[in-house]
Amino acid sequence: MALLELRGVSKLYQLGGEEIRALDDISLELNEGEFVSIIGPSGSGKSTLMHILGFLDSPSRGSVSLEGMEIGKASSRELARIRNRSIGFVFQSFNLLPKLNVVQNVELPMIYAGLGGRVRRERALKALEMVDLGNRLKNRPSQLSGGQQQRVAIARALVNNPRIILADEPTGNLDTHTGELILALFRRLAAEGRTVILVTHNPEIAAVTPRRIEIRNGKIVDHVNARLAGLHRSNLSQVPSAT
Repeated sequence: MALLELRGVSKLYQLGGEEIRALDDISLELNEGEFVSIIGPSGSGKSTLMHILGFLDSPSRGSVSLEGMEIGKASSRELARIRNRSIGFVFQSFNLLPKLNVVQNVELPMIYAGLGGRVRRERALKALEMVDLGNRLKNRPSQLSGGQQQRVAIARALVNNPRIILADEPTGNLDTHTGELILALFRRLAAEGRTVILVTHNPEIAAVTPRRIEIRNGKIVDHVNARLAGLHRSNLSQVPSAT
């Protein structure tokens, strides 16, 4: 059974008297431990697809399932609980709170989950060690580099032990070297069994993932599995290990 499954998903909007199809009959399966990129130009529908994969929006038509459970049947409260426990979001703009230090920023999803202070602290420290930021616990975002802030955002996405990580242009604000380190970290997380989905417009970023899904005008126009094409090893070998 697929971890995430979309069947005949369309997303329609009305603009004046015109119907806009942001997504048009998308069917897709994503499995546990996959490292996948969704690529497309601005306006292609990739952000709409990300919102639906993250249960932030619902389709106008079709179904979305998580391990066989149809999400459309869940209540708003159930959806919030599923998002908090099953999905970690990483955004290009980091979305860190400037008045909070690194540990406090990472603890935020656990506060919403109702966890106690001791558990929050332990999980936050463990997640920050995973991204090699155990020595910057008391720093505020303004005292960190762009790459360090992105790693804090990744640690925050990991603290509730999500099975799925959705990253929207996670290297867009970073220099090339730091971006490569972030991609290597995502590769490691996928190797540990998490499903990592990168949303990007950059073909060089998409090329390092074993599976690439290209979307244009709301439709999947290309779907490449580098494992089957024999490209997986050569593409990933260009990305250094995170240190």
